[in-house]
Formats: sequence, structure tokens, C-alpha cells
Amino acid sequence: MKAYVKRNKTDAADAEAICEAVRRPTMRFVPIKTAEQQAAVLLHRGRERLVRQRTTLVNALRAHLAEFGVVAPAGLRNVSQLIAIVRDASDRRLPDLARPVLRVLATQVELAQAAVAKVEKELTAWHRSNPLSQRLATIPGIGPIIATAIAAMVVEPSGFASAREFAAWLGLVPRQHSTGGKARLGGISKRGNRYLRRLLINGASANLLRSKATNADPWVIGLRRRRPSLVVAVALANKTARIAWAVMHRQEDYRSLAAAA
Repeated sequence: MKAYVKRNKTDAADAEAICEAVRRPTMRFVPIKTAEQQAAVLLHRGRERLVRQRTTLVNALRAHLAEFGVVAPAGLRNVSQLIAIVRDASDRRLPDLARPVLRVLATQVELAQAAVAKVEKELTAWHRSNPLSQRLATIPGIGPIIATAIAAMVVEPSGFASAREFAAWLGLVPRQHSTGGKARLGGISKRGNRYLRRLLINGASANLLRSKATNADPWVIGLRRRRPSLVVAVALANKTARIAWAVMHRQEDYRSLAAAA
């Protein structure tokens, strides 16, 4: 309501701004989540924070070991090699003075990893009990994590007039700076829900790397010839978001073009 508050902020001015906003025909209001949806959102927020903590601990462990010439291949799955070196008292590459604090970091990495796995297990259980989340998981490039996030955070799909409006709400459409009848489009607007946008882009990137069906799509092939890989991933995330809105709005499972035909 801040746009309708006149001058100083007072209770009377806030009440006047609320009355002014509710009379606007195009004003949008945030729908109320159920307690179950809010709990699912809490799981996602907790998982996000735990993943950040795990990344911080892993980077610290890698950096400290690299100072002693101990390096492991990139990737979370290779951190176990570093942890094994830290706990191996016979490995003389690490000084005895540095080993205790490195063991503390290694233990924290394992605890963070176990906490992330536990939260993801709870999200998977909720996904199996939620019909909307299961329906969203039928879309290529959407797994249980993205499906539960959309099911928990998008309360009323009918509040969006079209699939493009839903993609614009996620910030996956080009930013406009048009004037004088000349349209000027830039990068994506990055507005709306940053968490959902990041999940969709990461899911699209993984889909481009692993899915043979996606890479065989003529639309993806033509786009890859013209644009960089990250732009292709964002475009695919935009397409996935539109499909997700259609699936939620129509309350039907995803059907490919061949299946629909």
C-alpha cells in the first residue's frame, strides 16, 4: 500500500491508503496460504539456508586443504575424499596442529549434508501426498523439489490471466524500455519470486544437459544455434513455467504434443 500513502506514515494515512487500494479494479492481492502450504514453504526456506551453509563449509574446507597442497576434483560428491584425508592420522600432508579444526569443519559438512537430506525426504513425502505437486512433476524438467515449491507458493493459478502473465510474475520475460512506438527489449526482468525462478532455471539447465528428448526438440536446436547456453536455459525455464501454469489452471497432467495428437 506504500504507493498510496500520502506524506508521513500514520495510522490514519495507512487506513486511507488501504481504502484507496481496495477500490482499484486492477489491484492484486496476495492469496492466503493454508497451514500445510506455509509449512511446505518453510521446508523450502530451511533447505535453502542449509544448502548455503553446506556450500560455505565445503568451500572453507577446500580452501584450507588447498593451502597444504591437498586438492580433490570439483563437485559435492568428491568432498568425501577430503574428509577421509582429514580423518586419516597417518596422512602426513596435514600438520597435527591443523587437523583438529579441519575435523570440526568436516563434521559440520556431514551434519549439514544429513540435514539437507532429511528436509528433502520430508519434501518428497509431501510431494507424494499432494495431487497438484504430482501433476506438476509430469512436466519434463520438473522434479519433486520444483513441483513442491510451485504447489506451495502458487496458491491461486486462476489469479493470472495467462501463462505469459505467470512467467512475467516469475521474472522470466524480457524487461521493456519502450518509447515513441519503438519496442526495446532487454534481459529478463528478475522480478517476482526469486526462489522459483532460480529453481526453474537450474532445472532447465540440467534438462538441457541430460535429456535426449529436450535436445532433440527442433525449437531447442534452433535456439542453441542462435543464442548462448544460459539464454537457452532461461528460455526453456520460461516455457516450463507456462506449461506449469496450464497444468495447474486446467488441472490436467502434462501431455506432449505427440500424445495430445
